[in-house]
Amino acid sequence: MARNGNQRAAEAPLRPAEPAAHWKALKEGDRVRVFLTPGYETGGLVDAITSDHTAVWVALDDGLGRTLLHCSDGVEIMLQEA
Repeated sequence: MARNGNQRAAEAPLRPAEPAAHWKALKEGDRVRVFLTPGYETGGLVDAITSDHTAVWVALDDGLGRTLLHCSDGVEIMLQEA
């Protein structure tokens, strides 16, 4: 291992750990669309959300279970219009 390498590289987050502004507006019970990867999306209900809005539990539609999404995961959660 090189002695002069950047030892702080592992401490930096890979993606920003700050939620987008619209994540901060989400509340429990909101119907949302979750965009996991390009071309793959699903719907669900916000089941729980952390106080800093960085992590959201979503109960997915069609019996796909409950999933935990973090703002640094590279997923998009959009409030679904009624």
